[in-house]
Amino acid sequence: MENEDELFYFVPYNPEHAEAIGSENYSYWKSVFRNFFKKKVSVIMLGIFLVVFIFTFIALSMSKFDPLNLKTNSDLSFTKPNQEYWFGTDNIGRDYWSQVWYATRISIELAGIVALGECLIGITIGLIWGYVRKADGFFTELYNIIYNVPRIIYLTLIALVVGRSFWIMAFSLMFFGWLPMARNVRNLVFMYRDREYNLASRCLGTPIHRILLKNILPYLVSVIILRLALSIPGTIATESTLSYLGLGLDVNTPSLGILLRNARTYFLDFPYLLVFPAINVSIITVAFYLAGNAFSDAADPKTHR
Repeated sequence: MENEDELFYFVPYNPEHAEAIGSENYSYWKSVFRNFFKKKVSVIMLGIFLVVFIFTFIALSMSKFDPLNLKTNSDLSFTKPNQEYWFGTDNIGRDYWSQVWYATRISIELAGIVALGECLIGITIGLIWGYVRKADGFFTELYNIIYNVPRIIYLTLIALVVGRSFWIMAFSLMFFGWLPMARNVRNLVFMYRDREYNLASRCLGTPIHRILLKNILPYLVSVIILRLALSIPGTIATESTLSYLGLGLDVNTPSLGILLRNARTYFLDFPYLLVFPAINVSIITVAFYLAGNAFSDAADPKTHR
């Protein structure tokens, strides 16, 4: 049986220990990236995408052919891949290597611009839609009017009436692509709008924009990242569909969609015309799908310890 002196003793006073804070050194974004890098497959696919994107610049410098050269050479039509034409030539004798890599860069740039535009418009409208009660009716009706008409109809009309170019396509996709982002943000704002800390902020006179940016927006990061990541392959798929129908970018601006459209007539006899652009489309789509889901899960505060 231990005596009382052995069970209890006085701890010496230390000013530094007395002022120490008993909390761990937590960083939200450090935790996000730590959780993301645990998903090895997603990291590998994202790395492959970055290699492909960087190579779009390197590949063109490696080629001695201009991808925008519209001159035809019937003698070189449907030349199979060889030492001079690494991806062969198309139906009018143009080098396919330079066309595929230039088209890949154009499609990625278009998808990136559209994704950022959709993100900015969708977040702004979603925050206002969900927080300002008087605006709910207006934005709900606007959403129903735009969403219930297939987007392909709007884009077809714009292509036929306004024209076809890189920026017309970009603004058209942005104008009709903000709906899913805004809807998701609006639903989440409803959940957080009337929580105690937001009610306290309103009582203290905190401006609405500060409540939205400081109190609510940080809780939406995971959803925003997911929508942003899925928007990029979605944009490429939409552009490819429109180009396949002859309503995409101008024929003088190569894109993956235009190359796939041109290959539909000849791919049974010359499969390389379809295989090379299809591989790049698949890499981009799969990479962003996996990376977007993984990064969204990593950004969710509930997954942090």
